[in-house]
Amino acid sequence: MTVMLAANVWHWWIGVVLTIVGILTVAGIGAGYVKQVSATRFPGKRQRRGHDEG
Repeated sequence: MTVMLAANVWHWWIGVVLTIVGILTVAGIGAGYVKQVSATRFPGKRQRRGHDEG
């Protein structure tokens, strides 16, 4: 009986960890996408300076 209870608790924690990792992964991909898109729309000083000289 104790083994079954430990298995249920262990599986629950695996689910929690995988859920958190999944949410962080999706958030990271979304943030990277927004950063990449905004970098092409609004270039920083380094990128603008390079285009002005060339």
